[in-house]
Amino acid sequence: MNSLETILLSISILIIISTIVAKVSKKIGMPVLLIFIGIGMLAGSEGPGGIEFDNASIAQNVGIISLIFILFSGGLDTNWSKTKPVMWSSLSLSTLGVLITTYAVGAFVHFLFDLQWAKALLLGAVVSSTDAAAVFSILSFSNLNLKGKVKPLLELESGTNDPMAIFLTISLIAFITNRSTSYIEFFELFFLQMGLGFLIGFSAGRLMVAIINRVRFPIEGFYTVFVLAFSVLIYSFTAKVEGSGFLAVYVAGVVVNNYEVVHKRAIYRFFDGLAWLSQTGMFITLGLLVFPSKLVPVMFTGILVSVFLIVVARPLGVFISLAKSEFNYREKFLISWVGLRGAVPVILATFPLLAGIKEAGWIFNVVFFIVLSSAIVQGWIISPIAKWLKLDAPSKTKIKSPVEFSYPQDSSMKLINLRVPERHGSINKSLVQIPQLKGNLIVTITRDNNYFVPSGGTVLEPGDIIQVLVAKEKVHELKEYFS
Repeated sequence: MNSLETILLSISILIIISTIVAKVSKKIGMPVLLIFIGIGMLAGSEGPGGIEFDNASIAQNVGIISLIFILFSGGLDTNWSKTKPVMWSSLSLSTLGVLITTYAVGAFVHFLFDLQWAKALLLGAVVSSTDAAAVFSILSFSNLNLKGKVKPLLELESGTNDPMAIFLTISLIAFITNRSTSYIEFFELFFLQMGLGFLIGFSAGRLMVAIINRVRFPIEGFYTVFVLAFSVLIYSFTAKVEGSGFLAVYVAGVVVNNYEVVHKRAIYRFFDGLAWLSQTGMFITLGLLVFPSKLVPVMFTGILVSVFLIVVARPLGVFISLAKSEFNYREKFLISWVGLRGAVPVILATFPLLAGIKEAGWIFNVVFFIVLSSAIVQGWIISPIAKWLKLDAPSKTKIKSPVEFSYPQDSSMKLINLRVPERHGSINKSLVQIPQLKGNLIVTITRDNNYFVPSGGTVLEPGDIIQVLVAKEKVHELKEYFS
């Protein structure tokens, strides 16, 4: 039996290697999830690492815990004002679109490989949803910015379609192992899970905001610890009452992001790092679980199903579910292409294994092959496809703040960052010559990646980032001036 020291040594080395190699992957445009999975496979029992790991239950638990933090972090990064206009399109895509994809893949597998209908549909359900971890990591890691409402739709869809895929997977497993379950019970369970997931997530998010702003913790680090524990509580409580825990934790993250909370930036940074740690650990674990030698016999099947999923099933789900939406054909094509499969399908593929379904091993290996091919084919060329469709937009570099301001609940001030646009009226003027800045505290100015504290005579230049402490009622006015 491996000692605790050996286990910790192995885990830490794998994560360190993954984070270092991830920097290389960004330069060559390789999806980072491929790096993490590849390192897991190399470290596994059939790779040079020789780590023996064949426990689907542990891998499933690691995946579920990781997804809690990934989805909550994704919610924290979701701007409701941008995603609200695409909410109904996203819900259609994450429910009807997932259902269509499931039946399309199921029918293809049933007729081509003569697999029983229920088990063919089970394979379709497992690969039916886009993966939040894959989509969030691809969009953020590649710094890809998209025109219009495509990016908000993709982010909201990837955060909300997992519950539908999980529901279909669990329901089909129940049907295969116990055929007495009726279709009416399936639909009742679906609406119960989705309804409870949304209501608990929204209510818990509001409660979290109220507690954070009212309870004055004596130590700043307690805020992130509290939010961490609360996000786990939201998932576990919702799942305990038979709701969708993943939907609840994502909705709670969206709610928290769209309210002013104490130490919000610290909370955001903490969960951003935790989400990346979760993705790294989850993909490495899943890489350890797979045996490369078992992928070879299913390679032909995997290629056929993967091509059908990418070329037919996903576009079919997108174009039908978005038929009444405002998105044009180019946007729908891009939405179809960004339907990446990642860790969630592999985690769902462990459910049939643990349920003892006869073809579960075959399903798992086919799903893993589909995930790899999806990451290679789709993930690698998202940017070229977006440029070809003329849907890419200039990347917006995130402004890093050298100074932060903790907001008490009754604070009337807000610390904001303003970028001086090209050919703006404030250029070549000193700070004291700009009436809109009068009465505000200019904390720092960032110029050419260097920070300095300005004086009243400091002259503004194009691209300067001004950090201003301003009264909340004047925030909109000041942002409008520098827009």
